[in-house]
Amino acid sequence: MRGGHVGFVVIFILLATAGNLSGEFAGDYSKLSGIIIPGFASTQLRAWSILDCPYSPLDFNPLDLVWLDTTKLLSAVNCWLKCMMLDPYNQTDHNECKSRPDSGLSAITELDPGYITGPLSSVWKEWIKWCIEFGIEANAIIAVPYDWRLSPSKLEERDLYFHKLKLTFETALKLRGGPSIVFAHSLGNNVFRYFLEWLKLEIAPKEYGRWLDDHIHAYFAVGAPLLGAIETVKATLSGSTFGLPVSEGTARLMFNTFGSSIWMLPFSKYCTTDNVYRRYFSGGNRKYHHAYHCDEHELKSKYSGWPTNIINIEVPSNRGNEVYPSVVETPQTNLSGKECGFPTQLSFSAREVSDGTFFKAIKNYDPDSERLFHLLKNYTMFCHLKFRSYHDDPILNPLTPWERPPLKNIFCIYGVDSKTEVGYYFAPSGKPYPDNWIITDVIYEIEGSLYSRSGNLVEGNPGATSGDETVPYHSLSWCKNWLGPKVNITRTPQVGRSESEKVNAAAIPTE
Repeated sequence: MRGGHVGFVVIFILLATAGNLSGEFAGDYSKLSGIIIPGFASTQLRAWSILDCPYSPLDFNPLDLVWLDTTKLLSAVNCWLKCMMLDPYNQTDHNECKSRPDSGLSAITELDPGYITGPLSSVWKEWIKWCIEFGIEANAIIAVPYDWRLSPSKLEERDLYFHKLKLTFETALKLRGGPSIVFAHSLGNNVFRYFLEWLKLEIAPKEYGRWLDDHIHAYFAVGAPLLGAIETVKATLSGSTFGLPVSEGTARLMFNTFGSSIWMLPFSKYCTTDNVYRRYFSGGNRKYHHAYHCDEHELKSKYSGWPTNIINIEVPSNRGNEVYPSVVETPQTNLSGKECGFPTQLSFSAREVSDGTFFKAIKNYDPDSERLFHLLKNYTMFCHLKFRSYHDDPILNPLTPWERPPLKNIFCIYGVDSKTEVGYYFAPSGKPYPDNWIITDVIYEIEGSLYSRSGNLVEGNPGATSGDETVPYHSLSWCKNWLGPKVNITRTPQVGRSESEKVNAAAIPTE
């Protein structure tokens, strides 16, 4: 569900279900605060450097808008990229320019303010406007922007983001006299999940549940990619422009330097890691390598529970198996028609994408694959700068299924019945990096069926319906696994869409 529809959907569901909130709140509902955790690319970034841009009348000075200033992007794209890109190995800034997230509500309302660009880049503006019209006080709405380019561990290491988020909840309680309602959109849900796990190691175990009850009254998960998002794969291999006036190759070059580039990779619901929280407080070694394991359902499942294989990719076969050693680790069913001189098609499930098998398989054909595998599995120290990979994160492996958060009220809100991408076919383009892959076909889910880009019906394991155009239904609806004996389901036409495109809202009761 796109950001422009977030406000209308959330406020509608909030008003419609306010009387159904469980978990008794002994106080005035006007004392509640709303804390907004924005999604990917939904926070303004501002320059924190002085950068002279040759051959352009526009330079970058401290506090100049970087994300998003389309004027500077068009007139000085190379300078703009220096302010946006990070070192892909340690997540440090470019040596000529650095950017930092803006603060306050203005950082998440319109990314590129202006008469023309403002409405096109509006994210939370309409939602905040609605709140004002309903008489919500200014100090009752709190935005917690973050640098969406960073991995979760780097967010805390560089910016102390989760420490600040904890203080935000505590300040809101002291200021307003009541707990907060969390509104998280897209990647913001992944951020909130990490915060809940981080909090377990910051306060005493006996105080954890009490802290949550005191500070969080309800959680609205809006368009949450609970099992990942397929479009992350497309952005990683061929580039996703986000509607910007740049080439897909340039977008890919930038995206793959972000530590967050694989935070929303699709993964298997059957694979988990050991419980860090339990091991830590039982006297286990905090530096112990996380055990990543899959249950028997993963072995029996053809597509890791997803509708189809996430990636089907052609690679040259005339160089032999030794040029992509991970093929030995890949099931033989992954190979189709391997003959000398002809390309080999490899297929990869969600598990094989998220555990690094895919990136190992193409490492001799793509220079980004080694860096992406590094983000997934390697813990390194570079010039005294630590970077913790996703699978070795001491707080949480984000590429594992999320169990129900121990919160009083949870509302899972997502769009359905829209044409949504669920799988890709890639082939070499014959061009140099970063344009070395092209998409030859796309698999879509459409209201319970799978179709190719040409409109042909495709075999697979489609869900009951389709997703929200960006995130597949399989991922959005994972929160249904949190359902207890009672649940309220609301289904309504999505604002700004046809009546056939709906929004589901599941009110998850207290355990």
